[in-house]
Amino acid sequence: MLGLRQLYVLVRLLIEDRQRLALENVALRHQLAVLKRSVSRPKIHDSDRIFWILMKRMLANWRDALQFVKPDTVVRWHRKGFRYYWKRKSRATPGRPPISMAVIHLIRRMSIENVTWGAPRIAAELALLGHDVAESTVARYMVKTRIPNPSQPWTTFLRNHMDVTAACDFFTVPTATFKVLYVFVVLSHARRRILHVNVTAHPTADWTARQLLEAFPDQVPRLLLHDRDAIYGWEFKRTVKALGIRQIRSAPRSPWQNPFVERVIGSIRRECTDHIIPFGRRHLLRTVREYVEYYNSSRPHQSIDRNSPIARSVELFGEVQATQVLGGLHHRYRRAA
Repeated sequence: MLGLRQLYVLVRLLIEDRQRLALENVALRHQLAVLKRSVSRPKIHDSDRIFWILMKRMLANWRDALQFVKPDTVVRWHRKGFRYYWKRKSRATPGRPPISMAVIHLIRRMSIENVTWGAPRIAAELALLGHDVAESTVARYMVKTRIPNPSQPWTTFLRNHMDVTAACDFFTVPTATFKVLYVFVVLSHARRRILHVNVTAHPTADWTARQLLEAFPDQVPRLLLHDRDAIYGWEFKRTVKALGIRQIRSAPRSPWQNPFVERVIGSIRRECTDHIIPFGRRHLLRTVREYVEYYNSSRPHQSIDRNSPIARSVELFGEVQATQVLGGLHHRYRRAA
């Protein structure tokens, strides 16, 4: 009797489970029908595609269970996955192994920064850096130059002679009485320091030569860079030669060949003379010299590690105090002791 009772319970459970599964199946199909009416095109992920590809292989009546897409869609997914699988499996890289984009950028960088280097030199340099690249590959990715006999650019020349080079130039400022005053600036390239500044209404070669004697009382640079203005006449050249300085004249109408002093003049204009109306020579000279003192001792420059030409030490303690420069046009900041 005990065995028959257990068999009866087992059959009952199987029948009830089948009924429950059937009802759950009807409920799920009804929900799918509602969703199908509500959503015209459901979002399908790659995981869904993989699931139905596996169901196609494992379930015989998978077409009857499929509701949200057509059976042909699942077949198309399977074929696409088949092609992708064998494409990945049979993929090969014929020819030479590819080089990384980092090496390509390095080749281009070397060819730009070293205009006299050819493919063999760059390939040798790359080998010393751990990159085994053929010369033909280097030649392929080099930046081609149209200069038949490449030479160093002006920026390289100036950088190589920075510590022994100075530059000078004039710029004009109108006065309150509509006259024109000439400001002469002498700049040291070493730390962009303004060595001398003066103002005159009538510039001459003799006056300009005297400014050099005041600009270089002790230490004399080896090179002096200036343009081809007629103001640098015979008297000026004689003084420069007597000081033991070599003149480097820029090409006609090429202010970019004297960039540092041109940039300094631009700073003086934007930060000083464009904001005042001088009444005369003394007024302009006093104002410009005050700005030059602020420029040399306080104004930071990005090209010299965000410090001033006369290097400032980093102050960490104390209250920050401001001192007005040019009547409040600029301020000098220091920490109180």
